[in-house]
Amino acid sequence: LYKGQDMVTVEEVLTARQRKEFIDFPIKLYKGNEYYVPMLRSGEKLIFKADYPYNKVCDVVFYNAYKDGKIVGRIQGIIQRMANEKWGQKRVRFTRFDAINDVEVSDALFDAVVNWGKAKGMDELVGPLGYSDLEREGLLIEGFDQPQTFEEQYNYDYYATLIENRGFVKDVDWIEYKLYYPKVYNEKLKTVSNQLMEKFNLKMVRAKSVKEFIEVYAKPVFEMIEITYSKLYGTMPLTDEITDMLINDFKKIVRIQDIVQVLDKDGNVVAFALMFPSVSDAVRKSKGRITIPFFFRFIKAKKHPKVMDLGLIGVRPDYEAKGVAIAMISELIDYMKELKLDYLETNLMLEDNAHIHNILKHFDREQLKRRRCYKLEINGKENK
Repeated sequence: LYKGQDMVTVEEVLTARQRKEFIDFPIKLYKGNEYYVPMLRSGEKLIFKADYPYNKVCDVVFYNAYKDGKIVGRIQGIIQRMANEKWGQKRVRFTRFDAINDVEVSDALFDAVVNWGKAKGMDELVGPLGYSDLEREGLLIEGFDQPQTFEEQYNYDYYATLIENRGFVKDVDWIEYKLYYPKVYNEKLKTVSNQLMEKFNLKMVRAKSVKEFIEVYAKPVFEMIEITYSKLYGTMPLTDEITDMLINDFKKIVRIQDIVQVLDKDGNVVAFALMFPSVSDAVRKSKGRITIPFFFRFIKAKKHPKVMDLGLIGVRPDYEAKGVAIAMISELIDYMKELKLDYLETNLMLEDNAHIHNILKHFDREQLKRRRCYKLEINGKENK
């Protein structure tokens, strides 16, 4: 597909050998890195299948880069048709970009995706962005000395230089926090929370079992995710098949006590919070393989967490104005105390999402990381 002056070649991933190289490459690239957490290999194998739920609503391509016969980089291109239709865009996304610190290698990988996207009528290349905003996204540009959550990705600091060298510019930034139990607890928070719940005839519930959550609350919670996150950057509608897949993935790592729903008087979900025990160490030590030692570490992490990942939190728009987010934050603070957690770690929050940043002011917090999504015009002269 592409040959550079120093014998850099890029090949589309089509064979079993190439797929294995694509999956294995970042494991080798980050060998010995104490912050990197790989994706589960079993899950990564699925993205190559035509019947993978996301692939039914996307066009995808995968490339490996080789130099002197050795793999030195990889990248995936995604045309998320539902997102493009929703936002009125012609964007191709890049994700799973990993490479050695070599401009020719990275340029060759980006050139391959640019040419693929242009051939399909796209006019922008953006990323790192996965199939949806519920996947790993954003390039780490601050916080390289911080452990990564399982839900997000880690990358070397030179990635930004490689990407910017190709002409990419900032599109959006996200930030992440550590949230600590407040040193000075505002008792009024609990009082206001109780008053709001009583005034609007609301109740906070946790399902009694995973079975009950799946049967009663899972679909309403994902409908709430659709409602509360739909206006955020890069979001796309979730098909029933994608929702079912995500529910199946979530139930493998969540504990039922870590999922909170707020119900109105008719039993409708109007707010929710999803937390996950941090399983980063278990996945890192197993190199993404599901092994017997992995299961022991995974179960231990789930039983006795000292750190929790705050995966998702949402309040239906008509209840945001009623202050119901205060009740959710009060519940999270109480839960931190009950479990004696060292801290909660947030996942991505857009830097200009004033609403969520204002909510989190009730915790003692520390900004940990910053991630960036880049964009590149691909229909200009420089890309012809």
